[in-house]
Amino acid sequence: MVEDEQGAAAPAGTGISTSLRILLAVLCGVAVANIYYAQPLLERIGSDLSIPRANLGVIIAIAQLGYLVGLIALVPLGDLVNRRKLIAIQIGAAAAGTTLVAFSTTSVQLLVGMAVAGLFSVVVQVVVAYAAAVSAPAERGMNIGVVTSGVVIGIVMARTASGVIADLVGWRAVYAGSALISVLLAGVALARLPRDKRVPPERTYARAVVSVITLTATDRVFRPRAVIALFLFASFGVLWSGMALPLSADPWHLSTTQIGLFGIAGLIGALGATRAGRWADRGKQQRVTAIGLIVLMISWVFSAQAPHSLVLFVIGVIALDFAVQAVHVTSQNRIVAHAPESAGSVVGSYMVFYSLGSAIGAMSSAAVFASAGWGAVCVLGGAYAAVAFCVWAVELRGLSYPARRDRRQRDSTPVSCR
Repeated sequence: MVEDEQGAAAPAGTGISTSLRILLAVLCGVAVANIYYAQPLLERIGSDLSIPRANLGVIIAIAQLGYLVGLIALVPLGDLVNRRKLIAIQIGAAAAGTTLVAFSTTSVQLLVGMAVAGLFSVVVQVVVAYAAAVSAPAERGMNIGVVTSGVVIGIVMARTASGVIADLVGWRAVYAGSALISVLLAGVALARLPRDKRVPPERTYARAVVSVITLTATDRVFRPRAVIALFLFASFGVLWSGMALPLSADPWHLSTTQIGLFGIAGLIGALGATRAGRWADRGKQQRVTAIGLIVLMISWVFSAQAPHSLVLFVIGVIALDFAVQAVHVTSQNRIVAHAPESAGSVVGSYMVFYSLGSAIGAMSSAAVFASAGWGAVCVLGGAYAAVAFCVWAVELRGLSYPARRDRRQRDSTPVSCR
């Protein structure tokens, strides 16, 4: 049972209000931004703390590592403890990490702060699982779409706003401001989120933690969607981790701030996919996935034009973010609907594949660009998308096989006559 905003008891899964939906989206956006603030600030941070340029990538990597650990160790707690309190505590803990970053005087302090911020920023997935669990089945996809749109907005705002703030008042103000906002939101979450009255399932923490292994090995709904996420976000990571390379080179020579503005194009595409959740609610999950993956493959044709046309490149960015968000929302809706009582473990396990895919895309993008240029990078991104499409095709074939088998059995059954 959960309480609604007026304090009346209501059973889990009966739906959430518009204001609560917006609050959950804001929580997600503020939390996920902690991981992406540093991307346009690396040069400034390195100069201030005397970190060699060759080692600046560690700042991003340590936050991602903390996030990956949090997905495995912290997100499953959402199935076992009071989610309302857990969300508030994790937001507050992330604020402690960004505070340490803001006041760090050594590289060690900085990296510890980034690791802590990344670790507790997994509250994003606790919030997504919470929204899915308390949603009525008919609106679960829509709610997941709205809440995860907050994630996309947070990523875009982190990349675009942090550079502007750093230019005005310094890079430390970015993290100090994030800490202050996070503390305020922790209080709002504690006051406004419906009280968690559900009875936790009879399962241990250890069992919840190893769910990423057990789900992948045994769940035929989860497994293909997790693998699709791996290659989906590998393709996503190729673009967003590698786009600065051609845009900062001939003939454009764009600045970090200018490159960050391309995030707005990504935001347009991602927000355009918010209706994917509604389509999924209407039973169109497979169709949305197919269209999304086809659009993703086509987007790389436009992205490949980055050295020649910024307009075509922007079209590619919009198409890619639309496709990724549409498939992402649909996949989460599908796996949570299959096991709503374990939403935290399911979403956390799914996001492990998301993180691995993003890391693979980022690392492979830089390596391929250095050896073969932007054209080869785009072929790589398209190849990841094509593999995701093939996995979906195998999933669809597996879903249709039982129906074909049952039809054959009916056709072969003799008709008795009296």
